[in-house]
Amino acid sequence: MKLPQEYNENAAITAEVLCRQYKGQPEPALDHFSLSIAKGEFYGLLGPNGAGKTTIMSILAGLQVPDSGNVRIHGMGYGRHGQVIKARIGLVPQDLALYQRLTGMENMWYFARLLGLSGQEAQVRIAESLEFCQLQDRARQPVLTYSGGMKRRLNLAIGLLNDPWVLFLDEPTVGVDTQSRHLIHQQLRQLHQRGTTILYTTHYMEEAQELCSRIAILDHGKILEEGAPKGLLSGSDHRNLEELFICLTGQQLRDD
Repeated sequence: MKLPQEYNENAAITAEVLCRQYKGQPEPALDHFSLSIAKGEFYGLLGPNGAGKTTIMSILAGLQVPDSGNVRIHGMGYGRHGQVIKARIGLVPQDLALYQRLTGMENMWYFARLLGLSGQEAQVRIAESLEFCQLQDRARQPVLTYSGGMKRRLNLAIGLLNDPWVLFLDEPTVGVDTQSRHLIHQQLRQLHQRGTTILYTTHYMEEAQELCSRIAILDHGKILEEGAPKGLLSGSDHRNLEELFICLTGQQLRDD
């Protein structure tokens, strides 16, 4: 694929002073939010419910437009190069984007066509993605027969169909069993080793500490702390990320 002249070899994701205010909400979802993620990073976003994580994901993946601010993916902006960007990013949403009565294979073909894949190219990418997520033996069965972990893995397989440069993962292991979580972690490490840039949101502190090369803890649409997990802890009195997280965001429940 021929890339536009604006293509930036260094930064995979750049967000500059993003603002987003939802109608009827007293506080902005994003408040002059800025972020830069290098090509090949495994970057984690941590925050309580309502901190702005999903809004950030939606804007960076081109699903929402911010009230103000700029987003660039590999140096390209959505305004001029939206089609090029969307062809080379993958999104794995928190809510399962699956058709329950279709088989896993039928779901894969449906989303492959949405991505513009067809023929032998689609067939190869579907087979590789299913095998990568260890679903090739269950691909002909309806999704409604899948376990929660299998559905999460199929969600991931769909996000990998276009062999993305940048992969957005919003709570990809929520509600899954230990074995499926372990497998997903293994697969994400492999993707990272291949050079895929990963932006990852999670409520599991141990996941972020184990997987991410750099993390940001955010609340009220702003980054409170950012850095490598070990670096953040070495400069504090906290034993782990959970203690640091609670110190920064407070102990008040966020059930909404």
